[in-house]
Amino acid sequence: MSNNLYRQKILILDFGSQYTQLIARRVRETKVYCEIHPFNMGLGKIKTFSPKGIILSGGPASVYDRDAPMAEGAVLELGVPVLGICYGMQFLTHLLGGTVARAVDREYGNATITIEDDKDLFHGLGKGAAETVWMSHGDRIDRVPKGFEVLARSKNSPVSAMVDRERKFFGVQFHPEVAHTPEGPKILRNFLFRVCSCKPSWTMTSFVRRTIRGLREKVGDGRVICGLSGGVDSSVTAVLLHKAIGKNLSCILVDNGLLRRGEAQEVMEIFRGYMSMGLHLVDASRHFMGHLKGVTDPEEKRKIIGREFISIFEKKARELGGAEFLAQGTLYPDVIESISFKGPSATIKSHHNVGGLPDVMKLTLVEPLRELFKDEVRQVGLELNLPRELVMRQPFPGPGLAVRILGELTGERLDILRSADVIVEEEIKKAGLYEKVWQSFAVLLPVRTVGVMGDERTYENVVAVRVVDSLDAMTADWSRVPYEVLGAISNRIINSVNGVNRVVYDISSKPPSTIEWE
Repeated sequence: MSNNLYRQKILILDFGSQYTQLIARRVRETKVYCEIHPFNMGLGKIKTFSPKGIILSGGPASVYDRDAPMAEGAVLELGVPVLGICYGMQFLTHLLGGTVARAVDREYGNATITIEDDKDLFHGLGKGAAETVWMSHGDRIDRVPKGFEVLARSKNSPVSAMVDRERKFFGVQFHPEVAHTPEGPKILRNFLFRVCSCKPSWTMTSFVRRTIRGLREKVGDGRVICGLSGGVDSSVTAVLLHKAIGKNLSCILVDNGLLRRGEAQEVMEIFRGYMSMGLHLVDASRHFMGHLKGVTDPEEKRKIIGREFISIFEKKARELGGAEFLAQGTLYPDVIESISFKGPSATIKSHHNVGGLPDVMKLTLVEPLRELFKDEVRQVGLELNLPRELVMRQPFPGPGLAVRILGELTGERLDILRSADVIVEEEIKKAGLYEKVWQSFAVLLPVRTVGVMGDERTYENVVAVRVVDSLDAMTADWSRVPYEVLGAISNRIINSVNGVNRVVYDISSKPPSTIEWE
C-alpha cells in the first residue's frame, strides 16, 4: 500500500500490541506519515518502503516463547533509527545480545521513571526528572546489549529506556503512545524529528492534492460508480472522485427502507446542492421489507440485506452502463485488520459492504481513503468544504435500523424507533455531546413491560439508549452522560413516542459487548 509520494515515512512493525494503531495515530498527529505492517514484513518490501525510521510495537508475547514473533535481524542493518516499545525493546535486547528476564513483579499500570539522560529521546524533560508512564509487561531488561546505555529507570525496571547512539537504536519499556504517559507525545516527537529528522509534511491539504492527482492518473477517461450512503466515508470518497473526474462519476444511493427519518432525501439535497454529479436514488424499501418479513435472526437479517443490496446496486449500475471502476470508502483500520500478522479477526458478525461487488461485477476497485483513520477522513471532508453536519456525522451501520430493532422488522416498529432515535440525537446535540461521543442511538427491544400512563395500565415497548466513547470502534466504553440529559431523553420518548412506556440505558463496554445490539 505504500505510496512513494510520501517521502517522510515511518514504518511500524506490529508484534501484536493492542496499542499498535494508537502508535500510528500519534505519529500521524505530528504530521508524519506512517504505516503499520506485520513484524515479518520481508526485507525487500521494507527497503522499497524506504522508511526514515522504524518503530517496533509492543506485544503480548515473551521473547522466550516458542512461537514468539521475531522480525528479520537484517532490519537492524538498514542504517535507519529504530525505536522499540515494550516487547519491541525486549526483541531488540534479545537480538543484540542483552538479557531479558522475568520481572520480579509484573508491572501493569502507572509507574514513575527517573530520567538519567535527557538528550535525544527525553530532550526537554530534564535530567533527574521523575515522569509518570504506563507500563504493561511481565519481562524486563536486566542487561543492555553491547553499545547501549541506560536512559531511564523505574523501581521495577532497572532499564526503563536505553539507547545505542551510534546506531540510533532506542528502547522504552513503557508505552509513550497512551494517554496515561503524559509526556509520551513529546518523546515520540523527539524520536521523529530529532532522531529521524522527519519533516511534518503529512497534512490533509497535501493528501487531497495528491489523491486527486492519483485518481486522475488511475481512472483516466474511465467511468466510476460509487455507493453513496450519506456517511462521512462514502461522502468524502464521492467528493474526491468528483473533483478528480467530474461527470465520469455516478453515485448510487439505495434507500433500503432502514435509514433514519428523512435521511435519503437529506443526502440527495446536500449533494445536489454541493455539486453537479450523477446522483441516482433507488427506492427499494418495499423490496427489502418484503424479503425481511418474519425474519428475526440477526445474522440472517444482515445476509439478506447484504445480498439484496448487491442485487439492486448491480442492477442500477447495469442500467447506467459503461463503468470500469467501483469506488469504496475503505479506511486504514480495515486494511490493518486484513494484514495483521495474526490474520483477520474472527468474525463476530457479518457486515454488508459493497466490497462484495467486484467479484460479481468485474470492476476495478478504487479506494481513495484506505490510508486514513476516521478522524483524518473528517479533516479531509472539512478540507473539501463538505457541510460540517455531514462530516461530523456519527457512524451508522450498513444494515441500518435492522440491527437496532431486535426481532422482526415491521413498519410500525420502524416508526417507533425512528421517532425515538430523533429524540436521542436532538438531546445529545442540545447537550453539546454529539461530536464528543463516538455514537449515540436508540434500540427497540423485543419485550413489553407494564406501565401506568394517565391512571391506566399500559403494556408497551422498551427502548434502550446506547451512547459510547471510542477512537476507532475496535474498543468502546459507555459514555457517562449526565443524568439530566438521560432524563430529558427518557421523558421525551415516553411522553411523545406512541407504544413506548420504558427507557433503559446501556452501560456495557466493548469488549465483551459490541457497540450495536445485533
